[in-house]
Amino acid sequence: MQATIKWLGKDGMAFSAETGSGHLVNMDGAPEAGGRNLAPRPMEMMLVGAGGCTCFDVVMILKRARQDIHDCQVSLEAERANEDPKIFTKIHMKFTVTGKNLELSRVEKAVALSHDKYCSATIMLGKTAEITHSIEIVEI
Repeated sequence: MQATIKWLGKDGMAFSAETGSGHLVNMDGAPEAGGRNLAPRPMEMMLVGAGGCTCFDVVMILKRARQDIHDCQVSLEAERANEDPKIFTKIHMKFTVTGKNLELSRVEKAVALSHDKYCSATIMLGKTAEITHSIEIVEI
C-alpha cells in the first residue's frame, strides 16, 4: 500500500493525497493552525478510515451469515489527548444496522469479529484508545 501527499502551497496548510489505487483526497488544517478549513483534518481522515474499515467488515460478515441487511451506518465519537502527541484516547462507535429479521447475536458477533480480528484500523487505534461500541437494529 502506498500514498503520496503534496502540500498545496505556502499560503495555507492544505494537502492533496493520492492513494496507491489512484484516488485523490484533500486535507486542510484548522484556521488557528494556518489552514482555511476547506477539507477534513488528517486526524478526521483517520477516524473516517477506522469507521469505513469496521463498517465494511460488519456488512461483509452479515452478508456471509445470510442476514437480510439493507443498511449499515457507524457514527464515531472520539476524544484526544490534551498534550502532544494528541492521540485518540477514547472512541465510541454506534452501529445502526437496518434489515429484515436481523439476529442481534449475529450483529454483535460481526461487530466483535471486526473489532477483535479483521479491522486493521480499529485494532491499531485500539493500542492507544479505549474503543467501545453500541448497536441499534432497525427492522424494516
